[in-house]
Amino acid sequence: MRLEWNRHGKSGIRLVKVRQPDDGSGPHDVIDLTIDVQLEGAFTPVYEDGDNAGCLATDTMKNTVYAFARHDPLHHVESFLLRLAEHFAERPLVERVRLAATEQRWERLSAGGRPHPHAFVQPGGEQWTALVVRERPGLVSVEAGVTNLVLLKTTDSSFAGFPRDELTTLPETDDRLLATSLTASWRYRPEAADFSVRGAIRTALAETFAEHVSRSVQHTLYAMGRSALLACDAIAEITLAMPNRHHLPVDLGPFGLDNPNVVFVAIDRPFGLIEATVRR
Repeated sequence: MRLEWNRHGKSGIRLVKVRQPDDGSGPHDVIDLTIDVQLEGAFTPVYEDGDNAGCLATDTMKNTVYAFARHDPLHHVESFLLRLAEHFAERPLVERVRLAATEQRWERLSAGGRPHPHAFVQPGGEQWTALVVRERPGLVSVEAGVTNLVLLKTTDSSFAGFPRDELTTLPETDDRLLATSLTASWRYRPEAADFSVRGAIRTALAETFAEHVSRSVQHTLYAMGRSALLACDAIAEITLAMPNRHHLPVDLGPFGLDNPNVVFVAIDRPFGLIEATVRR
């Protein structure tokens, strides 16, 4: 028997950093991350022989994240992960480094009609994501994205003209409520260095969802992916997953009432799941 593949690391490293000006004045910012560190390489002796001479402890990986965070400004999660990847790649026996991060958003509270300098609220479940994989010098991939971005519009959505057979019961509609919980992941070009574009990409996705006259979730997904690529030259492709959060009109006929698409029942399961990658 031989060891075919292996990987070890530290998952779920919780890092919260308060970013503030060096002189102590001015507003604070909160960066809230959950980071996974995974290393692959020539670790066969660790598994087969119990030889830990080249085994980087997962607790050390956790400590490294916190130590790097002390002086890193964390302006962009992708840049932080790239610096960590460079460090871990220099450890003995390491051949591949995979670093994944999920960022929980915090928004500044207002008090007296003005943004508060150090009080925040956590909105919804939307999160930013980042993934850095370093295989060797010069071969580094960077991805980023957003997950659980819940979007809904009450009109400008239809679904008609699809095949029908003896098992088809879904009626065609030229006006429906469309809702989704979007997960998007985009891959940066190798030469990309500006990771501040994620806000522009999110804006392109959300605005296109709002303004696109949809003939299907697929139709809107492609329009959103295309808009994201047009909004940012730094990304090479984007993958979107759009579960259809069904909202079905309630039949109010038994109560002597009409329902011109104003009263719905939200159905969480089963749901349609539409996925695609849009590439330049």
